[in-house]
Amino acid sequence: MSADQPRTRTVGCKMTDSEYERLSAVAEGDGMTLGEWVREVLLEYADGRKPSVIEETLLGEVLALRTILLNLHFTVARGETITYLGSGTKLRGCA
Repeated sequence: MSADQPRTRTVGCKMTDSEYERLSAVAEGDGMTLGEWVREVLLEYADGRKPSVIEETLLGEVLALRTILLNLHFTVARGETITYLGSGTKLRGCA
């Protein structure tokens, strides 16, 4: 929505006092009013939420660790010796 279009529509819902306080605390923690925060969350959801840089980085690290563990698993499953970076030097504690 462009900045020159006036906001003329309202979306609302009923909630308990404790739900309201929870949402207000989150909005305040993000430095926003509750109305601004709810609007942002709803529009992000409607647009298909995009991951943050931190989330993308963490996913990359988890996938890299998964690859390492799978490679180790398949090496052991084939009965091969686990070596340090394929150098032929056995890792301590590995048969």
